[in-house]
Amino acid sequence: MAKCPKCGRKLTLFDWKPNCPGCGVNLVYYGMEERLLDEADAAEAEHARLQKRIDRLKASFVGSKLTIARIILSILPIATLLLPLCSVTYSGPFIEQTTTNVNLIELINLITSLDIDALLTMVGSGILGTSFIGYAGALVCLLLSVVFIVISLLMLMLACSPKGNPRNITLNIITIALAVASPVFFNIFATNINAVFPDFISGKIGFGIFVYIAAIALLLAINIIIAVKGVEVKYKQCFVGGIPAEEYFELVAKGTDKAVIRQMMAEALENKAAESGEKEEVKA
Repeated sequence: MAKCPKCGRKLTLFDWKPNCPGCGVNLVYYGMEERLLDEADAAEAEHARLQKRIDRLKASFVGSKLTIARIILSILPIATLLLPLCSVTYSGPFIEQTTTNVNLIELINLITSLDIDALLTMVGSGILGTSFIGYAGALVCLLLSVVFIVISLLMLMLACSPKGNPRNITLNIITIALAVASPVFFNIFATNINAVFPDFISGKIGFGIFVYIAAIALLLAINIIIAVKGVEVKYKQCFVGGIPAEEYFELVAKGTDKAVIRQMMAEALENKAAESGEKEEVKA
């Protein structure tokens, strides 16, 4: 059963009028001003939290010269994939010797035309199994390293969050490990396939994969430097009802009475109005 919010009288189904039969207060509008003030405080508090996230996002990208350089180094590994990562040479009695340099573009073409069932069949082969395990391993490790590069680039938006630096460094270490594993697997493929078909097919690692690994290492290095030196986040001062947001959150966390907080807000707004008036007088 409902009660009057002012006097606490129990209301029945026959109390259909908007006013309490006990104290006469309007049940619809009672406390509306207080509710509006609470909603205004909640909106300003949410804005203050959002502003902190925006300030950290800004610092993550342009907080210092190092963070600006990190953006470039985050994109650089993807650009290096356009260099020759490896090459495969085919030859035979009735086949003209052909060398294919593999880079990001060739890799995309290879993936789109890859027959997974055929690859799995070759992996299970007794003669060519080891070769194609190396082939699959090289392909998977390289693709995963690219995925982690993209994730690392996206995670720059959270670089100034509490766990931003450890996350960036961890992602870079995983990416380097995958990038290093890829040529190791490719060497397994090239060595074994050449042993089976010595005069028909051979593979060689290109200089591009080493440039790719070096670019990721540079990204790791700058992330470590940023973690050591730190990035200053310049927070914009926000207010809740005239009180600095940090002070307001602290008061709420301590369980300070709402009436006390309202009084502090009123005093803060009065002081602000007085300061504005003094500035206008000085200008006049």
